[in-house]
Amino acid sequence: MTKVFGPLVALDDVSIRVRPGTLHALLGENGAGKSTLVKCVMGFYQPTRGEVLVDGREVEIHNPRDAHGHGIGMVYQHFTLVPSLTAAENLVISRAHPPAVIDWRAEKRELEGFLERMPFRVPLDVPVSGLSAGEKQKLEILKQLYLDQRFLILDEPTSVLTPGEADEVLGLLRGMTQAGDLTILMITHKFREVAAFADEFTVLRRGRMAGSGTVGQVSVDEMSRMMIGETKIRERAPRRPMGEQPVRLEIAGIFAEDDQGLPAIEAINLKIHAGEILGIAGVSGNGQSALVEVLSGQREPTEGRLFIDGRPFVPNREQMDSYKVFGLQEEPLRNAAAPRMTVAENISFRVFDKPPVASLRWWLSPAPMRARARELIGAYRVKTPSTEEPIQNLSGGNVQRAILARELSGEVEVLIVANPCFGLDFASVAEIRAQIMEQRNRGAAVLLVSEDLDEILELADRIAVMSGGRIGYVVAAAEADRTAIGRAMAGH
Repeated sequence: MTKVFGPLVALDDVSIRVRPGTLHALLGENGAGKSTLVKCVMGFYQPTRGEVLVDGREVEIHNPRDAHGHGIGMVYQHFTLVPSLTAAENLVISRAHPPAVIDWRAEKRELEGFLERMPFRVPLDVPVSGLSAGEKQKLEILKQLYLDQRFLILDEPTSVLTPGEADEVLGLLRGMTQAGDLTILMITHKFREVAAFADEFTVLRRGRMAGSGTVGQVSVDEMSRMMIGETKIRERAPRRPMGEQPVRLEIAGIFAEDDQGLPAIEAINLKIHAGEILGIAGVSGNGQSALVEVLSGQREPTEGRLFIDGRPFVPNREQMDSYKVFGLQEEPLRNAAAPRMTVAENISFRVFDKPPVASLRWWLSPAPMRARARELIGAYRVKTPSTEEPIQNLSGGNVQRAILARELSGEVEVLIVANPCFGLDFASVAEIRAQIMEQRNRGAAVLLVSEDLDEILELADRIAVMSGGRIGYVVAAAEADRTAIGRAMAGH
């Protein structure tokens, strides 16, 4: 399979064979070509060269309907269900030609018979909005099986699930492949899931096939090397023992509402010590974003107070500067940057009104701004054609590095980071996690909000779990149990 977009070769002569009755993992960094490949298989794209063979025969796939006709279905990273409809209604309307007048009694009898043949089930009469994330993911998979798709492409299927839900869903699917009922191609970045559930794997790098093999015969380190090639990975400094340290940041009884005026977070009480990383784990949509917005001054709390070193703190520009509070927002190009402004200008947002960049607090001098940007670009290894390049033209990892350069270039007392490595390549992830650990070792209080539990377990000193807008479970990282954290993430 080869796919060319103008001057860009997104896929370069990639061949993959997925054996019947196996779970085949497709690995690769962001931009490696995984999504392009599966979109060609599903008919969203037409390949420049290459072919798809089903059961050894070449087939023509011009659109997703053609793919479905050959038994190929896809479960996307984000849910495609109608929240206001029940599970039964979602299944029936997913058919290519549902009846104009639906006999629901007959349809439900048929659906019950279908679920009896499946290894898992969901409640048919409950609106999708009332289902858990795990039940929604099961329904997405059941929808493909109901449509008689026997080759499933799963795109990061566990990104919205708790660890327990992820293991349950993948375990059930693995059972179906072993029984010969299903064949799966799974896009994932989680080596733990590959090792536990996959039979074989293929790695893409920069649009080309970098390697493949049988799971268990190839180590995780070898898979990693296939993914990143000769890229040098920064080693993280070891966790420095800090001993007893004072409370640096205190969140006291914080309540806040969402954009519709409904409760987003309720009674959040946390204390973070100097030289400590407190990791907040949770499934997306449980109030984490609202908490970060309160701490960064983007959302007004309805009740509660914030303190730094025992003194009241209001997250505005003046006090954040005074208390040395810095942060890395989720999706920084959208939340922490002005996309059309230059790299130099974005890096200077913290100091644009201070000497030597500013005179009399209003006269800006481009030369010192560019000189400082060049220094930080070198120190943080930001890949950019020049300081004058619009920051929106940089890759995701380099946008992250540029914002980190801005936020970590001075003395940091409090650091607030949200999903800092989402969607980034292997080398950028290692770089950013190393920077977070360095700030912790220097004595900063770090609040790390992440939907990646492995990231939390790797970096945090203490772990708090957020569910339904509340903190329901706090544990020292050394005593953390993945199963207990998963239960707390599910609200149990």
